Amino acid sequence: MAGIALLLDLAKRNPSLSSSAKSIHAHTLISAAAAASAAAASYAAGLPLSSRFLFGDGGFGVAYCDAGATAVWGDASLQSSIKKGPLDITTKEYILDVKPLFSAFQPKNLAMTSLRSFLLFYLPLLEPRTPTEEEDDVDEPHEPERPVDLVTPFQNSIKQILRETAVVTTRRVLERVAVHYVSRRTAWKLLKDASRSARRKAARGMPTILYVHSVGKTTLKAQVLGVSASWVVQAIIDVYRCFIRKPEDEIEEVELKEKFKQFRKKLHTTTIKCGASLVLASVGAGIGALIHPSHGQWIGCTIGDFAGPIAAILVIEKLQLNL
Repeated sequence: MAGIALLLDLAKRNPSLSSSAKSIHAHTLISAAAAASAAAASYAAGLPLSSRFLFGDGGFGVAYCDAGATAVWGDASLQSSIKKGPLDITTKEYILDVKPLFSAFQPKNLAMTSLRSFLLFYLPLLEPRTPTEEEDDVDEPHEPERPVDLVTPFQNSIKQILRETAVVTTRRVLERVAVHYVSRRTAWKLLKDASRSARRKAARGMPTILYVHSVGKTTLKAQVLGVSASWVVQAIIDVYRCFIRKPEDEIEEVELKEKFKQFRKKLHTTTIKCGASLVLASVGAGIGALIHPSHGQWIGCTIGDFAGPIAAILVIEKLQLNL
């Protein structure tokens, strides 16, 4: 009874306790346990710090958050946040554009590859042969001109068509490997269309240096699978030339150790060419994007892709001469 009297006396001295108790009991949705908790919290808050070691905090732990903020139940933002929940966060979707496995054999792509290959080997035959000054000074009769060889360019064109279709098909296989064995974000970067990405970056109004660097980095990632496919196909061709095909001009058979040495040398050369092609293609794409976001990026990437192997060959020859 003494304890009850003490509690009633403290309740009379603390008006906040009585007002909070009235508001709590007036609300029909709050249970009796919640009312007891609120009363105990108000009681503990009304005690001075010097007497809390005697009476304690009532056995309840009180956590305060969003201090100073007033929340109104009718607020639309509060209701929407409660409906959505704390973990309802919008995430970016990575849409993968995986092309067909045998896209290189589609009529349009195959026709473009064939036309490019035939023009590559037959156009040099159409160039007129101009006689030199020494031939003009000599009065001796000229030897009859040999007939133009049309078979060898045709064979080289067929080989080039087979090589390009093998590179494209190998790239499609590597794309599927990337989709299945790496993260979706990484696969999206490897399969991204660099020209479209450059156009989107140009619309953001980025600084020039940051724009060139971003386009070059995106092109570098987008060209990795294509350069890797080219390296794989060229390595298979080198294996055939070094270990399977028999040389026609050599009578004595080459030893296996010498074959491995030749294959290693060719593989190093192919790796340097592919690396130079990848680097110069990304640099050319970044510079070309300054002229035009889409077409300039594609033209710069193509020029860098062709100039890379040529620059690598020149560097290798120069190093061999110095050695």
